[in-house]
Amino acid sequence: MPLSAAVSAFCRKYARDMADGTVAVFAGAGLSASAGYVDWQSLLAPFADELELDIERESEHLVRFAQFSLNHKMGNRAHLNDALISAFPSLTSPSVNHEILARLPIKTFWTTNYDKLIEKALEQARKSADVKHTDGQLPTAKPKRDAVVYKMHGDAEHPQEAVLTRDDYESYGQRHMGFVNALVGDLTGKTFLFIGFSFTDPNLDQILSQLRLRYQSAQREHFCLMRVPQRSTFDSDEDHAYAKVRHRHFVADLKRYNVTALEIDDFEQITEVLLTIEKHYRRRLVFVSGSASTFDPWGETAVNGFFRDLGAILIDNQFQIVSGFGLGVGNSLISGAIEKAYANRNMKLDNFLQVRPFPRDIADPKERAVIWERYREELLSLPGIAVFFLGNKEVGGEIVPADGVRKEFEIATAQGLVTLPVGATGSMAADLSSEMLSDTDNFSPTLVESLRTLHTPVDDLRTLLQPIINAIKALADE
Repeated sequence: MPLSAAVSAFCRKYARDMADGTVAVFAGAGLSASAGYVDWQSLLAPFADELELDIERESEHLVRFAQFSLNHKMGNRAHLNDALISAFPSLTSPSVNHEILARLPIKTFWTTNYDKLIEKALEQARKSADVKHTDGQLPTAKPKRDAVVYKMHGDAEHPQEAVLTRDDYESYGQRHMGFVNALVGDLTGKTFLFIGFSFTDPNLDQILSQLRLRYQSAQREHFCLMRVPQRSTFDSDEDHAYAKVRHRHFVADLKRYNVTALEIDDFEQITEVLLTIEKHYRRRLVFVSGSASTFDPWGETAVNGFFRDLGAILIDNQFQIVSGFGLGVGNSLISGAIEKAYANRNMKLDNFLQVRPFPRDIADPKERAVIWERYREELLSLPGIAVFFLGNKEVGGEIVPADGVRKEFEIATAQGLVTLPVGATGSMAADLSSEMLSDTDNFSPTLVESLRTLHTPVDDLRTLLQPIINAIKALADE
Protein backbone atom coordinates (compact mmCIF):
# COMPACT_ATOMS: atom_id res chain seq x y z
CA MET A 1 0.00 0.00 0.00
CA PRO A 2 1.43 3.40 -0.99
CA LEU A 3 2.36 5.95 1.66
CA SER A 4 -0.22 8.61 2.46
CA ALA A 5 0.20 12.16 1.22
CA ALA A 6 1.01 13.32 4.76
CA VAL A 7 3.73 10.72 5.21
CA SER A 8 5.20 11.44 1.77
CA ALA A 9 5.33 15.17 2.57
CA PHE A 10 7.06 14.39 5.86
CA CYS A 11 9.71 12.30 4.08
CA ARG A 12 10.62 15.27 1.87
CA LYS A 13 10.76 17.66 4.82
CA TYR A 14 12.79 15.32 7.01
CA ALA A 15 15.29 14.76 4.19
CA ARG A 16 15.76 18.54 3.86
CA ASP A 17 16.19 18.96 7.62
CA MET A 18 18.62 16.05 7.65
CA ALA A 19 20.78 17.78 5.05
CA ASP A 20 20.87 20.78 7.44
CA GLY A 21 21.91 18.56 10.36
CA THR A 22 18.83 19.37 12.47
CA VAL A 23 17.25 15.94 12.94
CA ALA A 24 17.37 13.12 15.47
CA VAL A 25 15.89 9.64 15.79
CA PHE A 26 14.32 8.19 18.91
CA ALA A 27 14.22 4.39 18.73
CA GLY A 28 11.82 2.39 20.88
CA ALA A 29 11.43 -1.33 21.46
CA GLY A 30 9.49 -1.75 18.22
CA LEU A 31 12.60 -1.03 16.16
CA SER A 32 14.61 -3.76 17.85
CA ALA A 33 11.71 -6.20 17.73
CA SER A 34 12.08 -6.25 13.95
CA ALA A 35 15.58 -7.69 14.47
CA GLY A 36 14.22 -10.57 16.53
CA TYR A 37 14.68 -9.20 20.03
CA VAL A 38 12.02 -9.79 22.65
CA ASP A 39 9.83 -6.99 23.86
CA TRP A 40 9.29 -5.95 27.48
CA GLN A 41 6.34 -8.27 27.93
CA SER A 42 8.31 -11.31 26.73
CA LEU A 43 11.29 -10.26 28.86
CA LEU A 44 9.22 -10.25 32.06
CA ALA A 45 6.89 -13.17 31.27
CA PRO A 46 9.05 -15.82 33.07
CA PHE A 47 8.40 -14.09 36.41
CA ALA A 48 4.61 -14.03 36.15
CA ASP A 49 3.89 -17.45 37.66
CA GLU A 50 5.76 -16.82 40.90
CA LEU A 51 3.84 -13.57 41.28
CA GLU A 52 0.56 -15.34 40.48
CA LEU A 53 -0.16 -12.73 37.81
CA ASP A 54 -1.13 -12.90 34.14
CA ILE A 55 1.46 -11.09 32.01
CA GLU A 56 -1.16 -10.47 29.32
CA ARG A 57 -3.39 -8.63 31.77
CA GLU A 58 -0.39 -6.64 33.00
CA SER A 59 0.76 -5.64 29.49
CA GLU A 60 -0.03 -1.96 30.04
CA HIS A 61 1.68 -1.83 33.45
CA LEU A 62 5.01 -3.55 32.81
CA VAL A 63 7.13 -1.09 34.79
CA ARG A 64 4.93 -1.75 37.80
CA PHE A 65 5.15 -5.50 37.11
CA ALA A 66 8.98 -5.30 37.14
CA GLN A 67 8.76 -3.53 40.50
CA PHE A 68 6.48 -6.27 41.84
CA SER A 69 9.08 -8.83 40.79
CA LEU A 70 11.86 -6.85 42.48
CA ASN A 71 9.78 -6.57 45.64
CA HIS A 72 9.12 -10.31 45.58
CA LYS A 73 12.90 -10.92 45.55
CA MET A 74 13.36 -8.57 48.53
CA GLY A 75 15.09 -5.95 46.41
CA ASN A 76 17.53 -8.34 44.74
CA ARG A 77 17.48 -7.69 40.98
CA ALA A 78 19.85 -10.47 39.89
CA HIS A 79 17.02 -12.27 38.08
CA LEU A 80 16.18 -9.12 36.14
CA ASN A 81 19.83 -8.60 35.28
CA ASP A 82 20.14 -12.18 34.02
CA ALA A 83 16.99 -11.74 31.94
CA LEU A 84 18.43 -8.65 30.30
CA ILE A 85 21.71 -10.33 29.43
CA SER A 86 19.93 -13.39 28.01
CA ALA A 87 17.39 -11.38 26.04
CA PHE A 88 19.96 -9.32 24.14
CA PRO A 89 22.68 -11.59 22.70
CA SER A 90 25.61 -9.67 21.27
CA LEU A 91 25.62 -11.61 17.99
CA THR A 92 22.20 -10.43 16.80
CA SER A 93 22.46 -8.51 13.53
CA PRO A 94 20.83 -5.13 12.87
CA SER A 95 17.58 -5.09 10.93
CA VAL A 96 17.17 -3.48 7.53
CA ASN A 97 15.67 -0.45 9.28
CA HIS A 98 18.77 -0.06 11.45
CA GLU A 99 20.93 -0.31 8.33
CA ILE A 100 19.00 2.41 6.50
CA LEU A 101 19.20 4.73 9.50
CA ALA A 102 22.94 4.12 9.77
CA ARG A 103 23.46 5.03 6.11
CA LEU A 104 21.75 8.36 6.57
CA PRO A 105 23.67 11.41 7.85
CA ILE A 106 21.87 11.35 11.21
CA LYS A 107 24.16 12.51 13.98
CA THR A 108 21.89 12.06 17.00
CA PHE A 109 20.21 8.85 18.14
CA TRP A 110 18.21 8.43 21.34
CA THR A 111 16.88 5.09 22.53
CA THR A 112 15.31 3.38 25.51
CA ASN A 113 16.55 0.03 24.17
CA TYR A 114 19.30 -1.90 25.90
CA ASP A 115 20.67 -3.62 22.80
CA LYS A 116 23.62 -2.59 20.62
CA LEU A 117 21.88 -2.68 17.25
CA ILE A 118 22.17 1.05 16.50
CA GLU A 119 25.89 1.18 17.21
CA LYS A 120 26.43 -2.08 15.31
CA ALA A 121 24.64 -0.72 12.27
CA LEU A 122 26.72 2.48 12.41
CA GLU A 123 29.90 0.42 12.64
CA GLN A 124 28.87 -1.65 9.61
CA ALA A 125 28.28 1.62 7.76
CA ARG A 126 31.89 2.54 8.62
CA LYS A 127 30.83 5.28 11.01
CA SER A 128 32.22 6.06 14.44
CA ALA A 129 29.55 6.00 17.15
CA ASP A 130 29.98 7.79 20.48
CA VAL A 131 27.79 5.70 22.80
CA LYS A 132 26.49 7.15 26.08
CA HIS A 133 24.79 4.79 28.53
CA THR A 134 25.72 6.55 31.80
CA ASP A 135 25.62 10.20 32.85
CA GLY A 136 29.34 10.09 33.51
CA GLN A 137 30.01 9.59 29.80
CA LEU A 138 28.12 12.73 28.74
CA PRO A 139 30.88 15.34 29.31
CA THR A 140 33.40 13.53 27.09
CA ALA A 141 33.32 13.34 23.29
CA LYS A 142 34.81 10.60 21.17
CA PRO A 143 37.22 12.11 18.61
CA LYS A 144 36.01 12.20 15.00
CA ARG A 145 32.63 10.75 15.88
CA ASP A 146 29.96 10.51 13.20
CA ALA A 147 27.00 10.05 15.53
CA VAL A 148 26.10 10.10 19.21
CA VAL A 149 23.94 7.27 20.58
CA TYR A 150 22.21 8.14 23.87
CA LYS A 151 21.03 4.96 25.63
CA MET A 152 18.99 6.68 28.31
CA HIS A 153 17.86 3.44 29.98
CA GLY A 154 21.26 1.81 29.97
CA ASP A 155 22.99 -1.05 28.20
CA ALA A 156 22.35 -4.81 28.37
CA GLU A 157 26.00 -5.45 29.22
CA HIS A 158 25.62 -3.29 32.35
CA PRO A 159 22.28 -4.58 33.68
CA GLN A 160 22.74 -3.35 37.24
CA GLU A 161 22.58 0.23 35.93
CA ALA A 162 19.63 -0.35 33.58
CA VAL A 163 16.33 1.44 34.12
CA LEU A 164 13.81 -1.36 34.65
CA THR A 165 11.65 -0.97 37.73
CA ARG A 166 9.31 1.64 39.09
CA ASP A 167 12.02 2.66 41.57
CA ASP A 168 14.35 3.31 38.63
CA TYR A 169 11.77 5.44 36.83
CA GLU A 170 10.75 7.41 39.91
CA SER A 171 14.35 8.35 40.67
CA TYR A 172 15.37 8.95 37.06
CA GLY A 173 15.11 12.74 37.19
CA GLN A 174 17.53 12.93 40.11
CA ARG A 175 19.93 10.11 39.18
CA HIS A 176 20.14 10.88 35.48
CA MET A 177 19.81 14.65 35.28
CA GLY A 178 22.50 14.72 32.58
CA PHE A 179 20.39 12.63 30.21
CA VAL A 180 17.31 14.70 31.02
CA ASN A 181 19.09 17.96 30.21
CA ALA A 182 20.65 16.56 27.04
CA LEU A 183 17.32 15.25 25.77
CA VAL A 184 15.56 18.53 26.55
CA GLY A 185 18.22 20.34 24.55
CA ASP A 186 17.91 18.03 21.55
CA LEU A 187 14.10 18.09 21.59
CA THR A 188 14.31 21.88 21.62
CA GLY A 189 16.71 22.22 18.70
CA LYS A 190 16.16 19.19 16.49
CA THR A 191 13.28 17.50 14.69
CA PHE A 192 12.76 14.03 16.14
CA LEU A 193 11.37 10.98 14.41
CA PHE A 194 10.09 8.41 16.92
CA ILE A 195 10.23 4.84 15.59
CA GLY A 196 8.88 1.80 17.41
CA PHE A 197 7.93 3.94 20.39
CA SER A 198 4.61 3.65 22.26
CA PHE A 199 4.81 6.89 24.32
CA THR A 200 4.15 5.01 27.56
CA ASP A 201 7.56 5.81 29.03
CA PRO A 202 7.06 8.02 32.13
CA ASN A 203 10.49 9.64 31.82
CA LEU A 204 9.79 10.90 28.32
CA ASP A 205 6.30 12.00 29.38
CA GLN A 206 7.84 14.23 32.05
CA ILE A 207 10.37 15.71 29.63
CA LEU A 208 7.73 16.42 26.98
CA SER A 209 5.57 18.03 29.67
CA GLN A 210 8.48 20.28 30.66
CA LEU A 211 8.88 21.41 27.07
CA ARG A 212 5.15 22.05 26.67
CA LEU A 213 5.03 24.19 29.78
CA ARG A 214 8.20 26.05 28.81
CA TYR A 215 7.42 26.82 25.17
CA GLN A 216 3.62 26.58 25.05
CA SER A 217 2.54 27.04 21.41
CA ALA A 218 6.14 27.56 20.21
CA GLN A 219 7.23 23.93 20.64
CA ARG A 220 9.26 22.37 17.85
CA GLU A 221 7.29 19.84 15.82
CA HIS A 222 8.26 16.18 16.12
CA PHE A 223 6.94 13.09 14.36
CA CYS A 224 6.23 9.48 15.15
CA LEU A 225 5.38 6.47 13.00
CA MET A 226 2.22 4.86 14.36
CA ARG A 227 0.24 1.92 13.03
CA VAL A 228 -3.52 2.29 12.72
CA PRO A 229 -5.34 -0.55 14.57
CA GLN A 230 -5.96 -3.39 12.13
CA ARG A 231 -9.00 -5.67 12.25
CA SER A 232 -6.81 -8.77 11.93
CA THR A 233 -5.28 -8.21 15.37
CA PHE A 234 -8.62 -8.11 17.25
CA ASP A 235 -11.08 -10.84 18.19
CA SER A 236 -14.19 -8.86 17.29
CA ASP A 237 -15.45 -5.89 15.33
CA GLU A 238 -16.40 -4.28 18.62
CA ASP A 239 -12.85 -4.50 19.99
CA HIS A 240 -11.45 -3.15 16.73
CA ALA A 241 -13.89 -0.22 16.71
CA TYR A 242 -12.98 0.60 20.32
CA ALA A 243 -9.25 0.48 19.50
CA LYS A 244 -9.72 2.88 16.59
CA VAL A 245 -11.55 5.37 18.80
CA ARG A 246 -8.82 5.12 21.44
CA HIS A 247 -6.16 5.52 18.74
CA ARG A 248 -7.85 8.68 17.50
CA HIS A 249 -7.84 10.23 20.97
CA PHE A 250 -4.23 9.16 21.56
CA VAL A 251 -3.09 10.80 18.31
CA ALA A 252 -4.95 13.98 19.23
CA ASP A 253 -3.37 14.00 22.69
CA LEU A 254 0.13 13.80 21.22
CA LYS A 255 -0.50 17.16 19.56
CA ARG A 256 -0.33 18.73 23.02
CA TYR A 257 3.40 18.05 22.80
CA ASN A 258 3.48 19.03 19.12
CA VAL A 259 4.14 15.40 18.15
CA THR A 260 2.48 14.56 14.83
CA ALA A 261 1.52 10.94 14.28
CA LEU A 262 2.36 9.60 10.82
CA GLU A 263 -0.13 6.80 10.36
CA ILE A 264 0.85 3.58 8.62
CA ASP A 265 -1.14 0.40 7.99
CA ASP A 266 1.52 -2.14 8.91
CA PHE A 267 4.98 -2.17 10.43
CA GLU A 268 6.57 -3.14 7.12
CA GLN A 269 5.81 0.39 5.93
CA ILE A 270 8.45 1.69 8.35
CA THR A 271 11.05 0.38 5.92
CA GLU A 272 9.26 2.10 3.04
CA VAL A 273 9.22 5.39 4.95
CA LEU A 274 12.93 5.19 5.73
CA LEU A 275 13.79 4.27 2.14
CA THR A 276 11.74 7.21 0.90
CA ILE A 277 13.59 9.57 3.23
CA GLU A 278 16.87 8.13 1.97
CA LYS A 279 15.77 8.56 -1.64
CA HIS A 280 14.87 12.23 -1.15
CA TYR A 281 18.10 12.93 0.72
CA ARG A 282 20.30 11.17 -1.83
CA ARG A 283 18.61 12.97 -4.70
CA ARG A 284 19.97 16.23 -3.34
CA LEU A 285 23.41 14.74 -4.06
CA VAL A 286 24.35 14.75 -7.75
CA PHE A 287 27.19 12.71 -9.15
CA VAL A 288 28.78 14.38 -12.18
CA SER A 289 30.55 11.96 -14.52
CA GLY A 290 32.53 12.89 -17.59
CA SER A 291 35.94 13.12 -19.17
CA ALA A 292 37.37 14.79 -22.24
CA SER A 293 40.55 14.68 -24.26
CA THR A 294 38.93 16.56 -27.11
CA PHE A 295 36.44 19.39 -26.79
CA ASP A 296 35.09 19.47 -30.35
CA PRO A 297 33.05 21.10 -31.71
CA TRP A 298 32.83 23.82 -29.01
CA GLY A 299 36.48 24.20 -28.03
CA GLU A 300 38.16 23.86 -24.66
CA THR A 301 37.37 27.39 -23.50
CA ALA A 302 33.63 26.94 -24.09
CA VAL A 303 33.55 23.51 -22.42
CA ASN A 304 35.44 24.79 -19.38
CA GLY A 305 33.07 27.75 -19.12
CA PHE A 306 30.06 25.43 -19.33
CA PHE A 307 31.27 23.25 -16.46
CA ARG A 308 32.16 26.26 -14.32
CA ASP A 309 28.62 27.54 -14.79
CA LEU A 310 27.20 24.08 -14.11
CA GLY A 311 29.07 23.83 -10.80
CA ALA A 312 27.78 27.25 -9.77
CA ILE A 313 24.16 26.59 -10.75
CA LEU A 314 24.08 23.27 -8.89
CA ILE A 315 25.32 24.95 -5.73
CA ASP A 316 22.91 27.83 -6.24
CA ASN A 317 20.02 25.36 -6.27
CA GLN A 318 21.13 23.69 -3.02
CA PHE A 319 22.45 20.49 -4.60
CA GLN A 320 25.58 18.79 -3.34
CA ILE A 321 28.10 17.79 -6.00
CA VAL A 322 29.81 14.40 -5.84
CA SER A 323 32.69 14.04 -8.27
CA GLY A 324 35.68 11.88 -9.05
CA PHE A 325 37.35 14.88 -10.70
CA GLY A 326 37.08 13.57 -14.28
CA LEU A 327 39.89 14.43 -16.71
CA GLY A 328 39.20 17.66 -18.58
CA VAL A 329 35.91 18.19 -16.72
CA GLY A 330 36.38 18.05 -12.95
CA ASN A 331 38.60 21.09 -12.44
CA SER A 332 36.21 23.53 -14.11
CA LEU A 333 33.16 22.02 -12.40
CA ILE A 334 34.70 22.24 -8.94
CA SER A 335 36.09 25.73 -9.59
CA GLY A 336 32.64 27.04 -10.43
CA ALA A 337 31.12 25.40 -7.36
CA ILE A 338 33.78 26.81 -5.02
CA GLU A 339 33.48 30.31 -6.47
CA LYS A 340 29.72 30.24 -5.92
CA ALA A 341 30.04 28.91 -2.37
CA TYR A 342 32.62 31.53 -1.43
CA ALA A 343 30.55 34.28 -3.03
CA ASN A 344 27.79 33.41 -0.58
CA ARG A 345 29.29 33.71 2.88
CA ASN A 346 26.47 31.67 4.43
CA MET A 347 27.48 28.56 2.48
CA LYS A 348 29.72 26.00 4.13
CA LEU A 349 31.77 24.29 1.42
CA ASP A 350 31.58 20.83 3.02
CA ASN A 351 27.80 20.90 2.68
CA PHE A 352 27.97 21.27 -1.10
CA LEU A 353 31.01 19.37 -2.33
CA GLN A 354 32.31 15.84 -2.05
CA VAL A 355 35.32 15.56 -4.32
CA ARG A 356 37.34 12.35 -4.44
CA PRO A 357 39.97 12.38 -7.18
CA PHE A 358 40.84 8.98 -8.62
CA PRO A 359 44.16 7.45 -7.45
CA ARG A 360 45.92 7.56 -10.82
CA ASP A 361 49.47 6.78 -9.70
CA ILE A 362 49.03 2.97 -9.60
CA ALA A 363 51.53 1.31 -11.92
CA ASP A 364 49.98 -2.17 -12.20
CA PRO A 365 47.02 -1.96 -14.65
CA LYS A 366 45.20 -4.91 -13.06
CA GLU A 367 45.55 -3.54 -9.55
CA ARG A 368 44.48 -0.09 -10.77
CA ALA A 369 41.36 -1.56 -12.41
CA VAL A 370 40.37 -3.38 -9.21
CA ILE A 371 40.91 -0.32 -7.01
CA TRP A 372 39.09 2.01 -9.39
CA GLU A 373 36.10 -0.34 -9.53
CA ARG A 374 35.78 -0.37 -5.75
CA TYR A 375 36.43 3.38 -5.64
CA ARG A 376 33.60 4.01 -8.10
CA GLU A 377 31.22 1.79 -6.15
CA GLU A 378 31.88 3.66 -2.92
CA LEU A 379 31.63 7.04 -4.63
CA LEU A 380 28.30 6.15 -6.23
CA SER A 381 26.85 4.86 -2.95
CA LEU A 382 26.44 8.50 -1.86
CA PRO A 383 24.26 10.32 -4.43
CA GLY A 384 20.79 9.59 -5.82
CA ILE A 385 21.23 11.18 -9.28
CA ALA A 386 24.09 10.70 -11.72
CA VAL A 387 24.54 13.01 -14.72
CA PHE A 388 26.88 12.06 -17.56
CA PHE A 389 28.71 14.41 -19.97
CA LEU A 390 31.04 13.93 -22.91
CA GLY A 391 33.14 10.82 -22.20
CA ASN A 392 36.07 10.52 -24.59
CA LYS A 393 39.77 9.78 -24.23
CA GLU A 394 42.89 9.43 -26.36
CA VAL A 395 44.27 5.94 -26.99
CA GLY A 396 47.22 5.47 -29.33
CA GLY A 397 46.72 8.86 -30.90
CA GLU A 398 42.99 8.25 -31.55
CA ILE A 399 39.95 9.64 -29.73
CA VAL A 400 37.66 6.86 -28.47
CA PRO A 401 34.66 6.68 -26.10
CA ALA A 402 35.70 6.66 -22.43
CA ASP A 403 34.95 3.24 -20.95
CA GLY A 404 35.27 4.70 -17.43
CA VAL A 405 32.15 6.80 -17.98
CA ARG A 406 30.26 3.68 -19.09
CA LYS A 407 31.48 1.80 -16.00
CA GLU A 408 30.22 4.61 -13.78
CA PHE A 409 26.89 4.49 -15.63
CA GLU A 410 26.61 0.72 -15.08
CA ILE A 411 27.48 0.99 -11.38
CA ALA A 412 25.02 3.86 -10.93
CA THR A 413 22.28 1.81 -12.59
CA ALA A 414 23.06 -1.25 -10.46
CA GLN A 415 22.92 0.85 -7.28
CA GLY A 416 19.54 2.31 -8.15
CA LEU A 417 20.56 5.89 -9.01
CA VAL A 418 18.60 7.95 -11.48
CA THR A 419 20.92 8.14 -14.50
CA LEU A 420 20.77 11.15 -16.83
CA PRO A 421 23.23 11.13 -19.73
CA VAL A 422 23.28 14.50 -21.52
CA GLY A 423 23.39 13.21 -25.08
CA ALA A 424 23.83 16.69 -26.53
CA THR A 425 27.44 16.70 -25.26
CA GLY A 426 28.33 13.76 -27.54
CA SER A 427 30.82 10.89 -27.10
CA MET A 428 29.90 8.27 -24.49
CA ALA A 429 27.11 10.44 -23.06
CA ALA A 430 25.40 10.39 -26.47
CA ASP A 431 25.74 6.59 -26.69
CA LEU A 432 24.25 6.12 -23.23
CA SER A 433 21.41 8.53 -23.96
CA SER A 434 20.54 6.72 -27.19
CA GLU A 435 20.52 3.37 -25.41
CA MET A 436 18.17 4.62 -22.74
CA LEU A 437 15.83 6.27 -25.25
CA SER A 438 15.63 3.04 -27.27
CA ASP A 439 13.83 1.32 -24.38
CA THR A 440 12.01 3.64 -22.01
CA ASP A 441 9.50 1.22 -20.47
CA ASN A 442 11.22 1.15 -17.07
CA PHE A 443 11.80 4.90 -16.77
CA SER A 444 9.53 7.55 -15.30
CA PRO A 445 7.87 10.06 -17.68
CA THR A 446 9.98 12.80 -16.08
CA LEU A 447 13.23 10.99 -16.87
CA VAL A 448 12.17 10.16 -20.44
CA GLU A 449 11.21 13.77 -21.12
CA SER A 450 14.52 14.96 -19.64
CA LEU A 451 16.53 12.52 -21.77
CA ARG A 452 14.80 13.69 -24.94
CA THR A 453 15.20 17.37 -24.09
CA LEU A 454 18.94 16.94 -23.47
CA HIS A 455 19.68 14.64 -26.40
CA THR A 456 19.63 17.06 -29.32
CA PRO A 457 23.08 18.57 -30.20
CA VAL A 458 23.49 22.32 -29.56
CA ASP A 459 25.81 25.03 -30.88
CA ASP A 460 26.13 26.72 -27.48
CA LEU A 461 26.58 24.47 -24.45
CA ARG A 462 25.29 27.15 -22.12
CA THR A 463 21.79 26.70 -23.53
CA LEU A 464 21.77 23.30 -21.79
CA LEU A 465 22.27 24.72 -18.29
CA GLN A 466 18.66 25.61 -17.50
CA PRO A 467 17.18 22.41 -19.00
CA ILE A 468 19.74 20.37 -17.00
CA ILE A 469 18.93 22.03 -13.69
CA ASN A 470 15.18 21.81 -14.43
CA ALA A 471 15.56 18.08 -15.09
CA ILE A 472 17.59 17.47 -11.92
CA LYS A 473 15.09 19.40 -9.79
CA ALA A 474 12.16 17.48 -11.27
CA LEU A 475 13.88 14.14 -10.73
CA ALA A 476 14.85 15.06 -7.16
CA ASP A 477 11.20 15.79 -6.31
CA GLU A 478 9.75 12.58 -7.80
